[in-house]
Amino acid sequence: MNANTGASDDPVGEGGPRRGGLTTGEVARRLGVAPTTVRTWDRRYGLGPDAHTDGRHRRWTAQDVARLERMCALTATGLPPAEAARLARSEEGPTAPGPRSTDAARRVSGGHRSRAGSGLRLGDVRQECRGIARAALRLDAAVLDELLLAAIAEHGLVAAWTEVIVPTLQAVGRKWETSGEKYVEVEHFLSWHVSGALRCATSRTVEDRPGATTVLACVPGENHTLPLEVLSAALTERGIPVRMFGGALPVESLVAAVRRTGSAAVALWSQSRTTASRPLAQHVAAMEWGVRGARRRPVVLTLGPGWSGQAVAGLARPSGLAEAVAALESSVYP
Repeated sequence: MNANTGASDDPVGEGGPRRGGLTTGEVARRLGVAPTTVRTWDRRYGLGPDAHTDGRHRRWTAQDVARLERMCALTATGLPPAEAARLARSEEGPTAPGPRSTDAARRVSGGHRSRAGSGLRLGDVRQECRGIARAALRLDAAVLDELLLAAIAEHGLVAAWTEVIVPTLQAVGRKWETSGEKYVEVEHFLSWHVSGALRCATSRTVEDRPGATTVLACVPGENHTLPLEVLSAALTERGIPVRMFGGALPVESLVAAVRRTGSAAVALWSQSRTTASRPLAQHVAAMEWGVRGARRRPVVLTLGPGWSGQAVAGLARPSGLAEAVAALESSVYP
């Protein structure tokens, strides 16, 4: 699925609030902060909506949201809130924005391109990525959990992973790689909470059905489990029994697990070419069980960038989560 699906997927349309403006709750989700934080900034620092409307619910315009996004960007650098609020207001001219404020508004609210107010280059992504990135950088566990679960509930697990979670994880990873060991804690923090959100979104376990179980495991030496966790959640959501074995499963243990479960399918994840093993994949694909004359073999999928250039003849290598789910579904329900 394309991450940038057009204005219909943007709750604020072309980077700004829809006609009538956003509610405080919608602004908070966009920014990745609690609604009480938005109200506090309004009350203490005068960062509320410029236009006052009747009724209990105040509406925030594009200019109002851009000012709050500047506030987020400044506080993310460690600036005290009062000083950040003063600067956020000073970047706006009393009538028309000057060059500096125009540049700032373009950086934080023009279209979909965003740095998340933190130096994270997110590129063309859904609006939810901004809030998730900001919450992760602040190490705000409560808000991060809320935003992740809201994204899964709104878009569905596969789309939320592909279009919201992965772009944010990649942005954090790039920040870590280019900052000399900084932001490692942010990457670990975000990954941990994504894992927790996946479990919360699909908390039930599907009962075993003979010949329908799927085994998910990282190859020996591979510890990147998060892609398999989301695959496990997506299959569980579809009623497919899953046995998840996580990171760096030894060869002997993998073979024993496949035999004991009588798996319909096995997915082997490799993040790095140094861990991808053609002989292992071929061995698992050649395993047989059942009575003579009706023996079965598992369908084996090689997943992850580690298999790039390591294609195994006769074995599928889906390019993404949706393709992997479809391939495993068809192996269980041919």
